[in-house]
Amino acid sequence: MRVFIDTNILISAALFPGSVPDRAYRLAVEAPNEAVVSDQVVDELRRIFNRKFPHRMSELDAFVARLTSAVTIAATPEGPEPSEGAIRDPKDRPILRAAISVNADVIVTGDKDFLESGLSDPRIVTAADFCAGL
Repeated sequence: MRVFIDTNILISAALFPGSVPDRAYRLAVEAPNEAVVSDQVVDELRRIFNRKFPHRMSELDAFVARLTSAVTIAATPEGPEPSEGAIRDPKDRPILRAAISVNADVIVTGDKDFLESGLSDPRIVTAADFCAGL
């Protein structure tokens, strides 16, 4: 299964080893799954850490080093995707675009804009639902 991991899952995985988001991240990178993030997700991860957790940047650097060897990092497409209007926050729409461009089967996120979008392709699930086998 191709699993697109959203920024909020990665933040929690980096900050809270053993948490549900961390378990979801670890499951996503294990075969037979193929984990994917976008370049925008990695940039957003760094921006958020730098703003909210500057004292933990060395932990982020270590996490990103592991991340880049365990996931595929896809480019974020520029053009709009027809289904992205279902996502309330325009800043989240490039994430959906990237997930669609890599043919993700599922997006793992804690973002309510995704979870309440009603989209089914790709399927949008919480970390807990992903860990429970969807």
